[in-house]
Amino acid sequence: MAGRGEIVHIGGYTAHSAGRGTGIVAARRDPDTGELTSLGTVAVTASPSFLTRHPARSVLYAVNELPTGEISAWRVGVDGDLTAIGSWATGGAEPCHLAVAPDGRHLFVANYGGGSVTVFPLDPDGVPGERTDLVEHEGHGPDPERQEAAHAHMVSPGPDRQPLLAVDLGVDSIYRYDLDVASGRLVPRAPRVRTPAGVGPRHLARHPDGRRCYVSGELDASVLVYEFTEDGALHQRGRVDASDQAGHVQPSEIAVGADGRFLYLANRGVGTISVFALGPGLPELVEEVATGGEWPRHFVVVGEHLYVADERADMVRTFRIDPETGVPVAIGEPLTTPSPTCVLP
Repeated sequence: MAGRGEIVHIGGYTAHSAGRGTGIVAARRDPDTGELTSLGTVAVTASPSFLTRHPARSVLYAVNELPTGEISAWRVGVDGDLTAIGSWATGGAEPCHLAVAPDGRHLFVANYGGGSVTVFPLDPDGVPGERTDLVEHEGHGPDPERQEAAHAHMVSPGPDRQPLLAVDLGVDSIYRYDLDVASGRLVPRAPRVRTPAGVGPRHLARHPDGRRCYVSGELDASVLVYEFTEDGALHQRGRVDASDQAGHVQPSEIAVGADGRFLYLANRGVGTISVFALGPGLPELVEEVATGGEWPRHFVVVGEHLYVADERADMVRTFRIDPETGVPVAIGEPLTTPSPTCVLP
């Protein structure tokens, strides 16, 4: 496959969620230039707003972000084509994120509208079975519009025996769960981690050292810094501003570079990627890079390239990361694709 480039899949919003997409789009990626070439829609499905892959099988999973939440699964062909396996109800409204356990035996789903986390067992071929658990969060936060109830926004399975972290924007909390592998049920680890009120935690990025993680605060335009303690608890070390820009800043995706030197954060509203240097102290802002759009919903770092999905500008833009400074520089022409919300290499 090396000579033909790599396949990237792009999720997005369809008319079911006031989007303009039709399903999952495939694109061929040139690893040298970073250029993306669209291969068109490879799966017609309702609002596949977040995608993930099985760690050992050629299976792709998507949430279907609908009032009656579902996930769908496909087998991935050599050229990125998708063959449907099936769809399963999550039991919670508007699922917005999903992740597979490192051992490939379970799939976890965050239901934003339902404020809940769903567990599906996966068979040896990566095919989901009937869900084994649905854990509902309770409570609210100080923002009457965005935090009127629980809103689970991300699930992050831990390596080895570390707990699953479930980030909930609605109740300003990060829940920790151990998985009972035999039953497929989640066992809460008390107490849950409470962020400062009104932060609206959205996504979480783990540092490669396994000792730190960073959380994007969607409602207060922040990055929270946490340290893992020996017993798997999270200790907040501090907070930094997400952006230096004036205007309404609404952080979305957050990620740490593979070498652990830089942290990247997308800021909707002002259309930027913030680059932070990571050292022993708090993250330090290096530069803030304009994405060319207003609403960078998601991005992914692949080697020396960074790909930004701008939901409202209908494009995925390619950047090359300077290996010394960590700063991304836009290259080439953006890939035009409707309402993109997730890029999966």
